[in-house]
Amino acid sequence: MEEILIIDGYNIIGAWPNLRELKDQGQLEEARDELLNWLTEYQAYTGRKIIVVFDAHQVPGEGKKYQYKRITIYYTKENETADELIEKLVKKLDHRRRQIYVATSDYTEQRVIFGQGALRISARELRIEKESMMDSVKRNVEKQNKELKRNIFSSLNDEMMKILENWRREK
Repeated sequence: MEEILIIDGYNIIGAWPNLRELKDQGQLEEARDELLNWLTEYQAYTGRKIIVVFDAHQVPGEGKKYQYKRITIYYTKENETADELIEKLVKKLDHRRRQIYVATSDYTEQRVIFGQGALRISARELRIEKESMMDSVKRNVEKQNKELKRNIFSSLNDEMMKILENWRREK
């Protein structure tokens, strides 16, 4: 079953301390970029389809849809909130063959999307999942590096090992 994660972008930025700090320093674009870069890694790790929705309801004009690597990004149109667009997306997506998750800490939004059949993930839960994923990737890389190192040295004969050891000691 395909899994889709819809994210209320500014809600997550406001809830994660490192992203909130960037936003509070007037670096909203950097906070968005950092979130999107992490979500790119998360998408590759989990295989989930990722949709991020950013509020632009106070900005005149039509909404926009972008593709950033394997992430779909929506900016809402004038007079439309991220919550409203998320609700439309949840309704529109076929639930029979997909499991839809919505990441937001907005309690009202959580209740509405839950009533439409989607599951909710709070900003805190997503951050914990992020940290767990990063730890898992780090452990896997360390394990692969150890195995690679072990494999390289196990293929050397004693004479080569002595030569390498002498070089190491000379430094």
